Amino acid sequence: MNPVLSPNTKAILLLTAPLIVGRGGAASDLLTPSEYKRLARHLRNIQRQPADLLSADATELLQACQSVVDQGRLKQLLERGFLLSQAVERWQSRAIWVVSRADAEYPRRLKARLKEDAPAVLYGCGDINILETGGLAVVGSRNVNDTLIDYTIEIGRLSAKAGRTLVSGGAKGIDQAAMRGALEAGGLVSGMLADSLEKTAMNREHRNLLMDGQLVLLSPYDPNAGFNVGNAMQRNKLIYSLADAALVVSSDLNKGGTWAGAVEQLDKLRLLPIYVRSAGEAEKGLEALRQKGALPWPNPQDVDSFDAVFDVSLGDIYAADQLNHSLFVRESAPSYQPENSDEATSLPPSNSETTATVMATETASPSEILFAEVRKLLTQLLRCPMKDVEVATELQVSNAQAKEWLRRLLEEGVVEKRSKPVSYVVKQASLFEQGTPTDDV
Repeated sequence: MNPVLSPNTKAILLLTAPLIVGRGGAASDLLTPSEYKRLARHLRNIQRQPADLLSADATELLQACQSVVDQGRLKQLLERGFLLSQAVERWQSRAIWVVSRADAEYPRRLKARLKEDAPAVLYGCGDINILETGGLAVVGSRNVNDTLIDYTIEIGRLSAKAGRTLVSGGAKGIDQAAMRGALEAGGLVSGMLADSLEKTAMNREHRNLLMDGQLVLLSPYDPNAGFNVGNAMQRNKLIYSLADAALVVSSDLNKGGTWAGAVEQLDKLRLLPIYVRSAGEAEKGLEALRQKGALPWPNPQDVDSFDAVFDVSLGDIYAADQLNHSLFVRESAPSYQPENSDEATSLPPSNSETTATVMATETASPSEILFAEVRKLLTQLLRCPMKDVEVATELQVSNAQAKEWLRRLLEEGVVEKRSKPVSYVVKQASLFEQGTPTDDV
């Protein structure tokens, strides 16, 4: 791509980038991401752009920005032109490109999904067009055994065979294993690095892959920046934002970057389907993510089954998640105990048993796995007759979603539809078939 920086990118670099040259230190008064976000919003509101801050008559504009950022501080940062020219010369000699949110080349996925929280500047090396291809994000712990490394390499190889880009973070362990598997099989790879972009890009092993257009490395941090825990945590959302689906191969429980990034997706951002490894030795971290709404990885063995993991609807995933939460609250509350033994029924298998059953169904498609979960949960809810509207209200889903689930259960013979009033109730036979006998059997 064109190594010439746009005027807007020059201004943003001067305001936010440390411009580390060799072993040089970073400026201490840079605008933080939140400060630059406020400044960019202010400039937009007054119909100006960052490049205008570098114009010969920018004094009035700097004064207009005083309410957002001190104009003296802005002026001092904008006067780092010589340092910027040194940094740019170094980057260009190493084929490192820079784009800002103001550039048309900036990855559309990041801008569309993260909006103002997308990094103001991205540094990269390799074919930037790979960043628009989506694919599978694979993440996991750094310290894992050889069995998990081999497992992850195979996932990378299958991703390449299916023509899907592999997205990861370049860290040792799971990240590097997934990327290696895809690259060795001739696939495309996007590596979102938390540090040391220049060193990684200059690595002899990566250089040919970068030049041949098979690999792109990028980072929101200065190409010479060293490792920083905070930076590593923050870049996780960028990995997910570039992909169409994600697989967590290994994770600690309640700690670490892999855990934090996955929880952020499941609890807040919800950008894409999140899967967790379902084969091999169980991990508490993965099971906890499963309870938060992550899907069991169906362990695809061929291209068709691999492609199916991208067909899951986010709406269905989070409707099922709401359903899980609603039933948890329902079961946690004091329950009505019928006095008539004919009215009482035992519960279907517990959620943990359901999860084990679903995770064992390795040949099922993701959509089948999802509805298997929904089927079990609705069987619990419909022990007493309910209208479709009542089901939707109880589960906090749309009427259309509730009707679709009920329709499928009717076709399967799991529930029956009653009239006067129209309502749905689970069939006693269905409960018995699931291993839940009624009290009068």
